[in-house]
Amino acid sequence: MPICFVEYRIDPDFEAEYRHWIGEKQAAPGGFELYEGTDQPFLFVEVWKAESVEAAERIKKERLRERSEWSRMAAWVQGGAPKIHAWTFRPVAPA
Repeated sequence: MPICFVEYRIDPDFEAEYRHWIGEKQAAPGGFELYEGTDQPFLFVEVWKAESVEAAERIKKERLRERSEWSRMAAWVQGGAPKIHAWTFRPVAPA
């Protein structure tokens, strides 16, 4: 199953606002898993499972699009929107 992996660091000054907002996003249908770095507080990754590489790419595009509802969180990310990184991964079959 392909995934879209999104990574960013939240400014500690916006932690409470971010956690409330992302909690609502995570509870919505089509949700994602959210992780915070244990060695690097405020570093977050979202893992979105997708049915295909194309579907994962659509998630990635939506997460990075300036006019997306997700663009709101750029104000809470250290360095703004350019510091929100997203990648698509596909499973690797054993050789």
